[in-house]
Amino acid sequence: MALIVQKFGGSSVGDASKIKHVARRVIETQKAGNQVVVVVSAMGDTTDELIDLAQSVSTDPYAAPREMDMLLTSGERISMALLAIAINSMGASSRSFTGSQAGIMTSSKHGDARISEVSPARIQEAIEAGDIAIVAGFQGFNKDSKDITTLGRGGSDTTAVALAAALNADVCEIYSDVDGVYTADPRMIPAAHKLAAIDIESMLELAAAGAKILHIRAVEYARRHNVDLRVRSTFSTDPGTIVYSTKPAGVTVEEPIVSGVAADKGQAKITVIGIPDEPGKAAELFKVVAEADANIDMIVQNNPTGSDVTDRVADISFTLPLGDLGRVAGAIDAAKSTIGFRELEQDADIGKLSVVGAGMRTHSGVSATLFKALSEAGINVEMISTSEIRISVVTSSKQLDAAARAVHTAFGLDSDTEAVVYAGTGR
Repeated sequence: MALIVQKFGGSSVGDASKIKHVARRVIETQKAGNQVVVVVSAMGDTTDELIDLAQSVSTDPYAAPREMDMLLTSGERISMALLAIAINSMGASSRSFTGSQAGIMTSSKHGDARISEVSPARIQEAIEAGDIAIVAGFQGFNKDSKDITTLGRGGSDTTAVALAAALNADVCEIYSDVDGVYTADPRMIPAAHKLAAIDIESMLELAAAGAKILHIRAVEYARRHNVDLRVRSTFSTDPGTIVYSTKPAGVTVEEPIVSGVAADKGQAKITVIGIPDEPGKAAELFKVVAEADANIDMIVQNNPTGSDVTDRVADISFTLPLGDLGRVAGAIDAAKSTIGFRELEQDADIGKLSVVGAGMRTHSGVSATLFKALSEAGINVEMISTSEIRISVVTSSKQLDAAARAVHTAFGLDSDTEAVVYAGTGR
């Protein structure tokens, strides 16, 4: 008997008919001889609607982060209870659990807590009794404060992977509105084709580069705990894509030069102009950025200019999440006299394009193909960053879609058939 953890996102449980459809799929999985644990997100746009309600009663609802977590976790509780009711009405046996009841212990930070421990005794008890366990995603419990917490973006994916690891599940299935992991977002590039399998390192790079199908926190957790993932659609019987944490013996996983192309419009760029070219100034700059609680992606420093060592200056550019731009720019500007730079520039209209593939380790010419494709498409590159299996470039957000299509074609990733998207968001 296999133990399978299944996660269904908001588009999969968006209304009553979809919840009943999910209930039938879950029951079919159990009838096939499996123990089943299900993690659910809030229905459709419920979380956004709850945030709107909070903003209608307060100009700054996040000033009360504990209460926002109490509010937002109600969305997943609605989903879990409705799904359990639907399953029970169809003749199977199901029990629903909040994150705390499922043993998801977290740090104390409201809105973006980290999982510190998983003790799924009640879940184990339920499945051993023959029940289907339904767990509310996105939430946990802090032992010290005794408060409910939320896990931030990708929280339900991370909940599912964490439970799969703690229960030693055979596989964690992530259900969405597309048939698996594609070589690009099929909404942007309809000619993208589905991968039968991908290694977890490449999946991690794609997630970090902006691919929306799996959140980076969940992929990191899966890699750390050797959890195999299967990405599938709620609305079809396609077997989906296996994301191997460890390649099984006897199983051939293709390692093409480029596995996929990811495009991210959620980035911004800050350029600090005329920063003194002396030891410690970059440290001062990025200490300010760190204290503003922002994650940096790319960093580029130009060659210093100046006629004398004492007046040499440089420009430093870096990218960060778009939502952090105003806060971080304000913090840097407030430290201008300490850091000693001349000017600060902000650019909210950038896009990041990345090509990822484990085959890059052993193949040359990837950079040449990438930049030739961008050149022929008339795409200007502002920044470049690389890893062992990834190359990322920054360009104008207005050119990002065209850049992605050109690069996808250049690497021979186009399919003859158009990808099917069953709902709308990919999550």
